[in-house]
This record gives sequence, structure tokens and C-alpha cells, in this order.
Amino acid sequence: MAGRGDPPEGTPEDAPGGGEEEYRSVVFDETFIRAARLQESSARERLTEHAAAVRSRPLPPARGSGARNALLLVLVVAMAFASVIYLGVRTTAPAPGERSADPLSSTVVALAPRGAVPGGRPADLFARSPAAQFPTGAAGIALPRPGRTAHFSENQVVAALGIAKDYLVRSSLDPDVLGGRSVRPVRLMIDPQQQDQFDHSVDNPADDGRHAATGWLVRFDPDETALADPAVRVRGTLDAAEAAPGVLEVVSDHTFVYAVRPAGTGAARADASLFTVRRELTFRFDRDDLLMHRAELLAGRVLAGPQSCAADTSTALHPVTAGGRAPSAPPVPTDPYAPGAAVTALCGALAPAAQPSARAPSPST
Repeated sequence: MAGRGDPPEGTPEDAPGGGEEEYRSVVFDETFIRAARLQESSARERLTEHAAAVRSRPLPPARGSGARNALLLVLVVAMAFASVIYLGVRTTAPAPGERSADPLSSTVVALAPRGAVPGGRPADLFARSPAAQFPTGAAGIALPRPGRTAHFSENQVVAALGIAKDYLVRSSLDPDVLGGRSVRPVRLMIDPQQQDQFDHSVDNPADDGRHAATGWLVRFDPDETALADPAVRVRGTLDAAEAAPGVLEVVSDHTFVYAVRPAGTGAARADASLFTVRRELTFRFDRDDLLMHRAELLAGRVLAGPQSCAADTSTALHPVTAGGRAPSAPPVPTDPYAPGAAVTALCGALAPAAQPSARAPSPST
């Protein structure tokens, strides 16, 4: 049998030197004890807690796992913090290259008649006017043949021209807009960054070059003026060009001719007269505008008559109707039909050529 100092099965053959101290240093070293899966319960645990004689020891954590877990936790927290910072910056600051919309700058010029305004039936008036051959409604806003630019495809140029045309239709031909009953069709097409300016112009119009409602749209005071013919005569041009990388610019120049009469009881029996509005608008588009079917209005210039120079044209246009006269008119006439018509003041005289002639058209006309 083995002695008290020997292992139960005798001294291992490969024990270094076979000595008791050397054997203990090999068999019962710290690694051996930590690796043991069973641990004997103490006498106190067995007597007071009725513990089993032996119990399993929990496996020790893998070497370095605590450090790895701590590092993983730090990385997760850092990533969450970085996400919060990124989202905060993304929602409060424009992305690189994102462009801010400029405010609309507009001028509305009244053209006063130099005598009594001619009246009659709408068809006769149109036939004797420079608008005799103008198309009717949206057909008069023709799109040019498009071409690509350095940074925009042909389809994108077509889209910009189409949006400009849609804006002109809504802001110059929509009966509810013309009658002062709605502005929503126009507002929906304006760049969101300009909508506050638009709202101010509609709610609190002012002749300050920034907040005239008539710089954005054509409308009449419904208490004064009614359309005598819903078919508006239109002719003009649209041109597109790249103003900067990522920015398309469309310039529109159109003359709209309306047949109007006084509003109120018995107005349907009153003679009609013609009212001419020359609108020159500059639109800007980035790629977001093209996707969202909206426009930024950069500049607007309006020549409109016949109306009095004393009329407030910031809220609505105020035609002088058939038989009416303006108190006075500047000496130099302006023809809103003429290319490049220019007026430096806020009021001009309506050229006789812009009014229907007194002579009835010949049968061959």
C-alpha cells in the first residue's frame, strides 16, 4: 500500500525525483486547483446549511473575456453617442451643397389708359386687339425644344420647363385664383423656404418689392371685377439654362389678355373690356425641386393695364372697365405686347396699340 504521503495509486513514475514536496508542486499547483470542477463543502456549510458534501464549481471566465466585454461596451456606447450627434447635426444644419432659396424680388407696374377704355363683346374686342391670334389658355404657354446642359439631362430640363408652365397656369389662368377665392394651387408649387414670404404677401401685402401678392399671381378684387370670358388669350416664351452646377434657371415672358366687366348686379349686361398683364418671371430649380414638382421664384416683373396709377396693386389688380378713364397718365406710353417693354417708374401709360381698335374687322380678317 502507499504510505500516508503518497498519492492513492502510488507515486507517478514520471514524478520529478519522486519526492513529496516535488509531487505536491506538480499535482496541487494553482492551475490544478482552479481547474477542479468539484469543490468539497465546508463543515459549517454541511451542518448549518445542509449543503451537499461536494458542489460544482463555476467555470472561470476565459482569460481576457472581461477586458473584451468592457471594450465592447465602450464601443457600443461610443457608436450610440456618435449616432445621436450625427442625427442632431443632420436635422439642424443643411447638408453639404444644399442651397438656400433666395426671396422673391418683384415689381408691379400699372399702365393707365390715355382716354376712355373701349368696350363691347369679348369676341369682338379680341378680334380687334393685338391678341387676335393668341392661343387660348394653357395652349399659349408652349414648351421650347429642350436640350441637356452640363449637369442636367434632357428629361430634367423638360421637367423644369413643365413645372414653370404649370406654375403659370395655376397663377395666371385658374378661375379661383383669378377671382381671389383661393391661393392654395399656387402655394403648393412654391419652394418651402419661400412659403413664409408667400403667406406674408397674401395676408399682409405691401408694395415693397418683396410682399406684393400680385408679384406671385394674377388676381382681381371680386367686389370690383369679374371675368366676362373664361378663355384667356396667352402668348409668350420659356427659356432654360444652367445657372450654376446643380441649378437650372427658367425665364418666362408671357402676355395674358383677359376680358373683364364690372362685378355686381347687372354686370352680365355690361360691356366687356380687355385687360392685359405682361408677366416676366425667373424660376430656379435644384434636383429636389424637380423631384417634388415645385419652384423657387427669383424675380418677377409685371406690367398691367388699363388701371389707375393711384390703385394699390400689391393686393389685387384693378382694371378700369369699359367707358372708364384714369385720372391721369404719364406722358410716355408703354406697350405690354412689345418685346423688351420697359418702365422705370411704378406706373406708365398704356399705349393705344395695346387697346382694341375702334374699327371693326373686315370679313377677310
